[in-house]
Amino acid sequence: MNFVAETRDNSFPHGLLRHELFIGILSSINAYAVRVNLTEAGNPSGSHFSGGRYGKGEVGEFVLIEGQQTLLLGRIVEVRLPEHERRTINQDHSSLPVLDAIGQIQLLGSVAMDDLKVTAGVESYPRLGDRVYAAPHKFIADLPLLMEQNGEERSPVLLALGSVDVAQESKVFIKPEKLFGRHCAILGSTGGGKSWTTSRIIEECLKFNSKMILLDATGEYRGFADTNIVHCHLGDPVEKAANSQSCSLPSTCFTESDFVALFEPSGKVQGPKLRAAIQSLRLARLEPGLAVNGVIVKAFKDKRPFYDAMTKHASQINDTREPIVISKLPEQIVNECVQDYGDPKWKGANEAEIGYCASLLTRINGIITSSAFSCVFQADAEPKLTTKIDEFIAGSENLIRIDVSGIAYEFHAREIIANVIGRYLLNKARERFFKGTPLVLIVDEAHNFLGRHIGSEDYSERLDAFELIAKEGRKYGINICLATQRPRDITEGVLSQMGTLIVHRLTNDRDREVVERACGEIDRSASAFLPNLKPGEAAIIGVDFPIPLTIQIEKPTTRPKSDGANFQKYWAP
Repeated sequence: MNFVAETRDNSFPHGLLRHELFIGILSSINAYAVRVNLTEAGNPSGSHFSGGRYGKGEVGEFVLIEGQQTLLLGRIVEVRLPEHERRTINQDHSSLPVLDAIGQIQLLGSVAMDDLKVTAGVESYPRLGDRVYAAPHKFIADLPLLMEQNGEERSPVLLALGSVDVAQESKVFIKPEKLFGRHCAILGSTGGGKSWTTSRIIEECLKFNSKMILLDATGEYRGFADTNIVHCHLGDPVEKAANSQSCSLPSTCFTESDFVALFEPSGKVQGPKLRAAIQSLRLARLEPGLAVNGVIVKAFKDKRPFYDAMTKHASQINDTREPIVISKLPEQIVNECVQDYGDPKWKGANEAEIGYCASLLTRINGIITSSAFSCVFQADAEPKLTTKIDEFIAGSENLIRIDVSGIAYEFHAREIIANVIGRYLLNKARERFFKGTPLVLIVDEAHNFLGRHIGSEDYSERLDAFELIAKEGRKYGINICLATQRPRDITEGVLSQMGTLIVHRLTNDRDREVVERACGEIDRSASAFLPNLKPGEAAIIGVDFPIPLTIQIEKPTTRPKSDGANFQKYWAP
């Protein structure tokens, strides 16, 4: 039996429209909204039915309109009195026999009367005098499943994220295909519950045979503990998970463009010399006979063997993904600075060019020895993160958490390293490693890693690994889940790729505008509720959720460790 038929027969045996939930009669109709005369607006409070509270005319309440041809789903967005009646309202208005209130209802979708299947849009408009009822909480909770296509069976994998009522009675279940299938973004201002939602989603996924990689930017998800969870960290985080393993990121994962942007060459000498040195180091690895201690020495050497070898290995030398021995780079740059007058041999060192490259050599040495990149250039003895990822992909574990909170922002280290990790996963996806087992990549504090440019004006590099995953990852079996408190810092091109948005309280106008532009299913009437959502309350919007649904996210068992300083404890006299 499919879900909609089962819901009709089991959840509402006495029908969906109950006289106890009657609200009023339609008095005005237009193309996008209708108005209803509210019969119980004068009551001092709502009412309770079947264990749940119903406002029966409160802003934000979902309602059902009993049309003559179909059943319509709507939401109350405004309650007011006619202008000539507004002076009758006072703090004792409940004593008035009749309060002539008018409610405006935004039309959201149509409900099939036979099987309760819900579709976006208005199948047929209601007429004046049609009756309006409060929608049962159970019906609203089932909306994600009632919007399934005809004939779909109940899925054995359902994620319980929260409920539509405060009592947590009417739980909302969502298929992972609907949540992650077109990528997902968790948005919300500080304190809105974004981190709790991320934890809740992870907990629900861990109940099944899932595969997740969590890029933890702050270390607040270190509390997850289970035999099927792998913790590893880069750098030196302030707080580590109990069983977290220190890892290194091989410099061979860096591409030529990473190094060019990282070392920021300037002028007309530094850039060409840096690229030439990188190519020479590739040649030194491919033709050890031409190298001296891993470096190509050009001063007073014949050019012919060098050019012949360059031609022989042209494809590999010009492949920006070919690795180099980064510690040899400063020495190789010096060897590139030679006098060349067109003779068969190079002449001696060009002291002027070496002087021009002095600042570049200083930057390279400073970055290679910097603590910010210690996990890349100074940690060869530690386990390779790439090896841990490969073992996780091939193994039975459900979650690998990569803690990058110990990496400093100096030299853009955190952004670059995160981008390198993202690119490694994208390359794995392109090699079809995730087609049999779909992978969800969760990126916390995503605004720090997306849409960034590093490097000088002449040699700028865009950190676009996660953007590429958002644009092409679906076809390779890798889906991304972004969590951020600054949607305005995420490029619209990326946010528009997010098929599902879980939006907590957004108080910034620019953030709400970005959400509106990224998701065509939400309009200003729906986004008007976003600044007033309670902590832990979120609106689910997206391609597979054409009817915005507001739910209270259930508190996770493993709560994020995101508490700030305890002033009461440490400042007490």
